[in-house]
Amino acid sequence: MIDEPTRDRIDALAQRFPERRGALLGALQLVQREAGFVSREACVELAELFAIRPNEVQELVSFYNLLYDAPQGRHHVNVCTNLPCSLRGARDLLRALEAHLGVRAGETTDDGRITLGHEECLGACAWAPVVRIDERYCEDVDAESAKALVDELE
Repeated sequence: MIDEPTRDRIDALAQRFPERRGALLGALQLVQREAGFVSREACVELAELFAIRPNEVQELVSFYNLLYDAPQGRHHVNVCTNLPCSLRGARDLLRALEAHLGVRAGETTDDGRITLGHEECLGACAWAPVVRIDERYCEDVDAESAKALVDELE
């Protein structure tokens, strides 16, 4: 359920767009900030608020890799797996992190601390391989430094 303060923020956001639908991405971010992810129920509610089909809302959630349709860990660790990073060992780095954390890419550790994933491109090819930890970009990362970085997270 989307709480009343979030609904008010969504309405205020929608006022800034010539068409209400222009605020949908921002509304999804507000809902995710509130709940940690965008549930199927929230998609239905947003669809009603924006007079569109729930499927259209879910399409946006599934398209953007910073929107989540399931509960996530407190921290997100994403390894870039695009060609430049892969050529410099990113796939091996991802496998090392999977073994170190005991989860596969797309999963969250049992303690809810870390969700491990991969991204197609983090835009720092010259410093490959790159890992994004929450909002921090770490460049020229190897398996040992990546393990140390995730071990530092609370």
